[in-house]
Amino acid sequence: MIVILLTILIIYLLFISALLFGFCKITKNEVNALKPKTTFSIVVPFRNEADNLPKLLHTISLLNYPKELFEIILVDDESYEEFRIQNLEFRIQVIKNIRKSNSPKKDAIETAIEIAKNDWIITTDADCLVQKDWLLSIDNYIQNSHLKMIAAGVTYLPKKGFLAAFQTLDFMSLQGATLGSFGIGKPFMCNGANFAYSKSFFQELNGFNGNENIASGDDVFLLQKAVLKAPKSVGFLYDSKSIVATQTVNTWKELFMQRVRWAAKSTGYNSLFGKLLALIVFAANLCWILVFTLWLIGKLDQNYFMLFIGSKFLVDLILLQKTAHFFKTKLSWILASSFLYPIFSSSVALYALFGKYEWKGRTFNK
Repeated sequence: MIVILLTILIIYLLFISALLFGFCKITKNEVNALKPKTTFSIVVPFRNEADNLPKLLHTISLLNYPKELFEIILVDDESYEEFRIQNLEFRIQVIKNIRKSNSPKKDAIETAIEIAKNDWIITTDADCLVQKDWLLSIDNYIQNSHLKMIAAGVTYLPKKGFLAAFQTLDFMSLQGATLGSFGIGKPFMCNGANFAYSKSFFQELNGFNGNENIASGDDVFLLQKAVLKAPKSVGFLYDSKSIVATQTVNTWKELFMQRVRWAAKSTGYNSLFGKLLALIVFAANLCWILVFTLWLIGKLDQNYFMLFIGSKFLVDLILLQKTAHFFKTKLSWILASSFLYPIFSSSVALYALFGKYEWKGRTFNK
């Protein structure tokens, strides 16, 4: 038993250390004096976001980017809340989602791309806020790198309370894994709230063909298809000005269902590294629960307990702190969250394998 636990711990430490190494290799990309050149179609799928959309559009109206070089396409996915467009100084239109698969969001993005007028597609979410140099940062990166697909950072808006703190730590772990995987040349994860690609590259990849049966994954599956086809065409924009902010959910049930939706994608990964990482993280969290239980009932020596719990906590904390520094995010409730996380994460993973989840008022099988 001890040998198995220590073996899993060592493998876990090696994987997280590899992500840390990759994070350190990522090169910063700062906004420079290049003249804005790229034309963007910003796609925002939404369902019942009457409160959030005006906030997003307000931040877009403040963008430090020529308004003739971008358009907004809002894709309404069967909302029952009424939303009206205010007088804005950029091109914007609202269209209805054309459903053709098990994934409303993928359908919404494809519906928008069909009518998009510009060279580059950027997807974001209705509950996000963007910075004034968001498009300028992406444009500079495109001009400097000549990539065809770009992932960028997403963070949470600050909020008080343990639930928000726990979500932030969990989300920073995902963002850290994203950055680290790009740094070692094995990207497998990104966030559709801040994801850009050329329209021609999307068409070259045949869009979302092949994973329409999975409700989510408009981001990671497209990224993994791109990595398989043209790995040098994909990059991560490591610039704090490109980060978009989104909101935490308000209840533990919402959080659980959101994470189940995210975890359900892992079974469809094309990335071997992504599958192995998901598996070893799951195994390490289960071992953490086992180690803690055995120690609690007096069946495990305290030295082994401290070795396992302490080593995992330390390497996780280093990655979290490094990620939080880039995202300018304050971490709190770290110790309490680290004790809850293995139980929460393992529950999510197991439920994602066998259960259904709720999303935007609808129920989905994986």
